[in-house]
Amino acid sequence: MVLQLSSLPESPSIPHQNRLSHWREKLVDNLPQTKRITQQIITAIGVGLLFSWLNVPVSWLLGSMLVGIAYAISQGCRQPLPSSFKLIGQVVVGLVTATRFSPETISVATTYAVPLLLCVFLTGSLSLFNGYLLSRWAGIDRTTSLLGFIPGASSSIVVMSEEMGADALAVALLQYIRLLLVVLIIPSAATLLVPATPDTSVTATVATTSNVTTLPMAWNLLILVGCGIVGFWAGKRFRLPSPGFFGPFLVGLAAFWGLPDKMQMPQPVFAGALLLIGLSIGVQFDWQTARKLFKAVLIEIGLVIGLILMCLGIGYGFHLITDVDMSTAILGFTPGGIEAMVATVMQLGGDTGLVLAMQLTRMLGIIMIAPWLVAFLVKRAKPSDDQSYNIEPVITPE
Repeated sequence: MVLQLSSLPESPSIPHQNRLSHWREKLVDNLPQTKRITQQIITAIGVGLLFSWLNVPVSWLLGSMLVGIAYAISQGCRQPLPSSFKLIGQVVVGLVTATRFSPETISVATTYAVPLLLCVFLTGSLSLFNGYLLSRWAGIDRTTSLLGFIPGASSSIVVMSEEMGADALAVALLQYIRLLLVVLIIPSAATLLVPATPDTSVTATVATTSNVTTLPMAWNLLILVGCGIVGFWAGKRFRLPSPGFFGPFLVGLAAFWGLPDKMQMPQPVFAGALLLIGLSIGVQFDWQTARKLFKAVLIEIGLVIGLILMCLGIGYGFHLITDVDMSTAILGFTPGGIEAMVATVMQLGGDTGLVLAMQLTRMLGIIMIAPWLVAFLVKRAKPSDDQSYNIEPVITPE
């Protein structure tokens, strides 16, 4: 009888107790990391609010990135965050980018389709050429330098850069130096070149959405979540570049254009996504990258100023060809800073709708073409022709 009892299987409660003990140990082991991440996010929120109050461009992304950099410096090495943080940010930014476009915007742009596309091509080509020069002169790898000079859609470019083999921190820094210089220089230059004329006639308008109904927030969020999940799955399934961004962007674009109601991303959600992306980039900072980027930043400032002057010339040429007023033509072809350009053209009395249509058309073309074009140019580059020093790409742990 004793032998029979001793041969009975263990009580089912024992494996259950083992599982509970394993989970408890795992929770205790992860407690320091959870505390560290919580402190970083709280600090990033505080800096983001401060930068937003100071009207710093892309305040939530830039502020959280600086917090991440400061933390990485204090620890003396990179401190990568879970890959899910950046993935959530990618999905949200992709959906927000899709909400910016409407069929009305594209229809307005077709009024000046040929000269508009020609000028967009020239602007993009000059930007890519500047990226090539940066890679040659500053020693940055070709992919990083090209993506760092893509004009416009800066948040989207930063989001997709890491998965294209670029250094996301370097791309973010180069993109926002470009944006800062454009926002500082162009409005002042346009005001000096074109005096304010509030009575300037409007040549084209983008249809307003005042007559378009907005879904209740619960349905709005449900559709956004669905587009994000389906988009990420489709991006992985069809092997799109940066599937976390491009999948939700394309699915969201199709869904938003097909729905009769207007979709919108709550601003706190968008700010939170930028915070996660910026923090994920910043914590992977190292001094080797910083030393390499110092020279690149100095070179980029000169290249961006040259690019701005050339874009002013392109805008002037568009003005001569189409008879669109000078302020509209100039501000429509600036390499970035849509909000600042729209505010400036309203002050100068130009065509706000056409500037918005021109800027968004350029942005849509860049988002759709840039990743494949950059990959093609990098692949076509001869090894002997690429003498640049390669900044080690940031690898996000799974």
